[in-house]
Amino acid sequence: MKKLILLIFFAPITIFGQSTDVLFIGNSYTYSNNMPQMISDIALSFGDTLDFESSTPGGATFNGHSTNTTTLNKISQKPWDYIVLQAQSQEPSFPPSQVANDVYPYAQILIDSIASNSSCTEPIFFMTWGRKYGDQQNCPFYPPICTYAGMQQRLRESYLDMTFNHNASCSPVGMAWKASIELDSALNLYSPDNSHPSIYGSYLAACTFYSSLFKKPSLGSSFYGSIDSITAISLQTIASSTVLDSIATWNIFNADFTVSQNNDSISCINLSSNYENLIWDFGDGATSIDENPIHIYSGSGIYTITLTVFNNDGCFSDTIFSTITISAPANINELSTTKKLLSITDILGRETTMQLNTPLFYKYDDGTVERKITID
Repeated sequence: MKKLILLIFFAPITIFGQSTDVLFIGNSYTYSNNMPQMISDIALSFGDTLDFESSTPGGATFNGHSTNTTTLNKISQKPWDYIVLQAQSQEPSFPPSQVANDVYPYAQILIDSIASNSSCTEPIFFMTWGRKYGDQQNCPFYPPICTYAGMQQRLRESYLDMTFNHNASCSPVGMAWKASIELDSALNLYSPDNSHPSIYGSYLAACTFYSSLFKKPSLGSSFYGSIDSITAISLQTIASSTVLDSIATWNIFNADFTVSQNNDSISCINLSSNYENLIWDFGDGATSIDENPIHIYSGSGIYTITLTVFNNDGCFSDTIFSTITISAPANINELSTTKKLLSITDILGRETTMQLNTPLFYKYDDGTVERKITID
């Protein structure tokens, strides 16, 4: 973990009225039903702006994109906020050794191209969905993908591997599809080929991407497209909970912590995800760049603990707050003036006077007994 050297603060990325530039790299799973435009329309309904471009030739793989002039030129076109990476629909579900040979190296090339263009760009992997009846074409060679559930599990594993290996984010579209299918299997997210998305599938993907990119619920958007309002609201709800209830699972950049208090002392546990540096502000003038700091307050009061995390060389920042009340105990000197010494006894219980180098017991009128040794 790198340490923050310059204490420079940036505006949080979770404010309203966000504007973000996104490049979509993928294939027909991305461009079907003009899904990126759906995200833009959802964003606009909340007062946010999504400006996007795409490189999505049909059937494209990461291998193909890694040498595709259009794709590489668009990556270098400007310092994008996010670049979405969607692999060919079947490849990430193949056996791990095959994915390691046929997918991961080319994802690495694309990630390197993104980083060389701008360290401020956040790659975000588009976790796709399993085919409705599994991959029947490749089922004989790899039985785990013979069913929808098995194919979806392999896609989840591969996309999360790429996400964490590259310190990237993931938009869990496939998991939102899984939640929708489990909730209402009658709502068909697939087109007639049982692979590509129907308008419902693309709308669910768009809602999931909105929450992934803006870290806000898509629930409440007034944009329904050609979908009825009841179905749209249901899909918004599924997408919002899938992303926002498990932000760390998808490695989405986010500030989060818990705090426990013991009188005037607090212990903070950092739960943030996909960050590079952090700084704590305890509200009393003290700060820390420790991962999980302990802090002791010197006086009573109400204090706001602030955690700010940074990512992509400080291009992104996110901040979270927690308020605590400290009631500091009186110091020892103040306590000692309120009690009166009644007697001094030795270890046998006999009353005596103060003696040097001897353990004695001092009994006070408040019921307390102290064992003391006065050293010469």
